Amino acid sequence: MKISIKKLDGTDTGREVELSDDIFNIETRDTLVYEDVRAYLAHQRQGTAKTKGRSEVRGGGRKLYRQKGTGNARRGTLRSPLLKGGGTVFGPKPRDYGIRLSKKMKELARKSALTYKAREEAIVVVEDISFDAPKTKQMVSVLSALNLAENKVLLLTAAADINVYKSGRNIPKLNILEANKPSTYEILHAQTLVITESALEVLQSVFNKKHEEAAA
Repeated sequence: MKISIKKLDGTDTGREVELSDDIFNIETRDTLVYEDVRAYLAHQRQGTAKTKGRSEVRGGGRKLYRQKGTGNARRGTLRSPLLKGGGTVFGPKPRDYGIRLSKKMKELARKSALTYKAREEAIVVVEDISFDAPKTKQMVSVLSALNLAENKVLLLTAAADINVYKSGRNIPKLNILEANKPSTYEILHAQTLVITESALEVLQSVFNKKHEEAAA
């Protein structure tokens, strides 16, 4: 699949780049996409919710009243879950919500997500972006020129660029990542995937390297 490369002002460069069919045109694996997104969201949970059981709450050192003759239940402690201020029955405890997936499963899920974006024509390849200093206005002008100012955009760069990152971090619908780092969720969550030329090379080389290692 070939796609034209755009300048930062939104015009065509007159050049095209080939999107690898091994990455952007595979047989999608919806089950793996679901599991990978589910794992990503599960890892966002802190798992720190905690309530006190009857053995942990304060009080209960003495018997409330005599055993017989009051007409009340035989309360032995203030810590009873049936009383206000007592312990909680089966309350949440700190736990790890993480879900483990194999590297191969994650790789196929990411490829499936990239394939969906390619089929939806939601991938834009642009010239490499570089700024002399962090300027949000410059990043906004680039997105406007590409007609993406209102879209949720995931911008992939070849390597970490502090000026590019700082220029886009205050734009609510823009997420900037290195080409080898986006998760399946982040790819699917974006309406449009913007990839710089050098980032596309990095992205395709990363997957090709994994494929060669698996074949070996």
